[in-house]
Amino acid sequence: MMNIEGILVPIITPFTADGQVNAPALAQLVNHFVEAGVAGIVACGTTGEYYALDAEERDLVLRTVVEAAQGRVKTIAGINALSTPESITHAQRAQALGYDGLMLATPPYSLPEQAGILQHFRTVAAATPLPIILYDFPQRVGVQIAVETVIELAKIPNIVAIKESSGNFNRALHLIQARIPDFQIISGSDDMAADFLFWGVRCWISGGANVFPAEQVAMVKAASAGRWDEVRSLMAGMYPVILAMESGDYNQKAKLGCRRHGVEAGTVRLPLAPLPDADAQEFLHMLDAYQG
Repeated sequence: MMNIEGILVPIITPFTADGQVNAPALAQLVNHFVEAGVAGIVACGTTGEYYALDAEERDLVLRTVVEAAQGRVKTIAGINALSTPESITHAQRAQALGYDGLMLATPPYSLPEQAGILQHFRTVAAATPLPIILYDFPQRVGVQIAVETVIELAKIPNIVAIKESSGNFNRALHLIQARIPDFQIISGSDDMAADFLFWGVRCWISGGANVFPAEQVAMVKAASAGRWDEVRSLMAGMYPVILAMESGDYNQKAKLGCRRHGVEAGTVRLPLAPLPDADAQEFLHMLDAYQG
């Protein structure tokens, strides 16, 4: 079992002005997040725009992240794909590069039933020894991994956790209260993180950690020590920015937020469109207000 406490950053993929993967900026961000105290880095997640990378670029991102991390934190590779065999190919590449674990959602677009979802994860898990974090994000893929399906999948030794990003805390609480043996529930909803922490969850895969790595590390530590006033204070400070990100243009805003760390991450790739200048300035003003 890969028991992880703390913040895992699903890292953005910075692009240069001419739209290429900016590997030096990516390595710089990995170093900054490690120094901020995060527990791990997730490469090629939703926030990393994995779907907009070709095979060579995906490989460059995976290599850059694992080399920059240098074993100092856990490295998790996102292996989402439209088909199960393609996810297996991604899993085998991540293993060859030395990743510690994998994160995998139900394939988008095909809308599999629960029997298909079960077979998808079982088939990938059988093809790799690496621990797998299930990723439940029905708004993105169109279907939900049912609680009963999660409980069944958790019996597989290398399926070790679920990133719960449904945005429905009743479902999250159902999973937490199920007390599934040798299985972790991970917060995947930035605006509900304090609720997850209150119920004993101690791992948060946070796109917002691209903007607030140290603050979110502090928040998990405060929860572990029972300092709930501090948890509330930290969340209240970040909340306007987190709410703005969750309200739309998440990837664009996550990239803008990296300016806090002295990194110009560039814009997003189609099919995402860049933020209009007025919206970008409004978001940056909000960040400035947070900083002081």
